[in-house]
Amino acid sequence: MLWSLIVLAIVGLIAGFIARALLPGRDPMSILQTMLLGVVGSFVGGAAGYFLFGADIDEGAVQASGLIGSILGSIVALMAYRAFAQDRRVFG
Repeated sequence: MLWSLIVLAIVGLIAGFIARALLPGRDPMSILQTMLLGVVGSFVGGAAGYFLFGADIDEGAVQASGLIGSILGSIVALMAYRAFAQDRRVFG
């Protein structure tokens, strides 16, 4: 269980960092926020992969397709974060 959380945190950090590098613009995020972005992206990408392809955890927790899904999910989560943060600056 502990190793699963450690792997999730590391994959989340990598996915969040890559998502931030791929999307242009400034995102003042700490390392912990980047890791959280990647973890949320992992869930988004995992859910999308499950609904699109029917893959599940029985096929292995760490796969190349899972990392790609995590990155794509992190990009979606980062775009949603930017939209939410921009709305807060306008109305706040």
